[in-house]
Parts: sequence; structure tokens; C-alpha cells
Amino acid sequence: MRHELKIDDRTLSYLDFGGTGRPLLALHGGMSEGAHFTGLAAALGDEWRVIAPDQRGHGDSDRAAEYSREGYVSDAVALLEHLGLAEPLPVLGFSLGGLNAYHLAARHPGLVSALVNAEAPVEIVRGDGPDFWDFLHHLPYTAPTREELITAAGPLGEMVGPALRLLPDGSGWRLPFDPQATLDTLAAGYGDRWDVWLASRCPALLIHGLRSDVLLREQADAMVARRPGTSYTALDTEHFAPFQDPQGFHEAVRKFLAGL
Repeated sequence: MRHELKIDDRTLSYLDFGGTGRPLLALHGGMSEGAHFTGLAAALGDEWRVIAPDQRGHGDSDRAAEYSREGYVSDAVALLEHLGLAEPLPVLGFSLGGLNAYHLAARHPGLVSALVNAEAPVEIVRGDGPDFWDFLHHLPYTAPTREELITAAGPLGEMVGPALRLLPDGSGWRLPFDPQATLDTLAAGYGDRWDVWLASRCPALLIHGLRSDVLLREQADAMVARRPGTSYTALDTEHFAPFQDPQGFHEAVRKFLAGL
């Protein structure tokens, strides 16, 4: 069921898949939304109550003034406070969500009992050549018709098409993410985050796509070796492991959570 809360006059929308199971906070990747964890919620069944926010600038949540890591983490803290959960809970994140998840665990250890990091690296270096994400500079947020937005999204068109939103006044359509917010988020993500990754002490699982060009095998191995209490699951995928091998991803998460 979809709910929302207000944070400084800004709406944060979230899905609570319900049930009597233990709560699990799930943070989606960039250009995505909480609904992409629908399959995970079904796979985990009654044992876990998946709570998946649309992070700022994504899905049904409002855009924000800035997209720093501090902003994303503060939204997660506000959501947990809003839910009034009595105990720390496991936090799962993919890509952007994984970065936010391990920052949340480091800065608010009393809120996080375990961590699942899917494909979020600790070292992100801007390449010397053209940036893959440069297409976002030319991608409109809104258009009069769905077809125009799908065409403008190019190779992403098939992915974003089903998630496009009708504007409130009915004058057109918008993307399920803000291209400028994505660029701002990427700009804030470059650098070395080893100190943050190593700061938390809770049990952790790193899920790694063996053919990923975002989290390379050498870095994934080092992340597991250097952080005590961290286990590792490899999937034969590229970066988008939860989408390219959903069954393997769901089973890895289920097995880790069952062992807590």
C-alpha cells in the first residue's frame, strides 16, 4: 500500500508491502522507484514486511533542493522515525540505494541491524572520456505525450515507459525520475568511501554482478575482506543484478536474512 509523509513541505512517498513479518527497508537504485521491490516482497513472503520509499526525485516523491548523501540519509531517518519502529532493522540497497544504505548504517548504527549492499562500490572515479550519463543533460523531464518521452529516453524508453506519470493538470507526462536530480546525485557520488563502508559493524552481505562495470571484482573482494562480518554472493550479471537475475537476487537476500 502506498503512503506518504511530509518532510519540510516536501512529499516522500513510500510503499509498505505490509504483513506481520519483521520490517526491511529497501532502497532502490538511480532512475528507479520503490515499486521495483515488488518481486522481492513477494519472494520473502510473510517473514518480512518490505518498506520501499521512492527516494527524493524519484517515483511519486517530490524533487528536492539538493541531492547530497546527507539528504538521502536524512530522508531515510525521517521515514523510520515516521514508522515508529521499536527495533533496528535490516536495510537493503541497490546501486544508489546501496550507497545510501551503508551511509545510513555508518551514521545511524542504532537504526540498522544488518546491511545488504547490491552493487554499490566504495570507490567511484569519473572517467577521462565521455561520461555514459551525459545523455541525461538532454533528456526532458516532461513532454506533452508519452511517446515523446519514450523516444527521448532512447535505450531507456522500454524501461521507463510503463512507469511514466500523468501530470496533475493532465497537460502531459513526466519521467519517474528527474534527470537533473540524477546528474546532481552522480556528481555527489564520486570519490573514496572506504571510511564509511568500514564504519559500521552490523552483519552485511555484498551482492556482486560478476560482469559489472560499476563494481569491479577486485574492489568487491577488497570490500568483503576488509569489513568484518561481511559475506559475499556473486551473480552472473552486469551491474543490474536485481533485474537481470531476480531469482538469484531474491534467494541471496532471503538466505542472508534467514541467518540473522
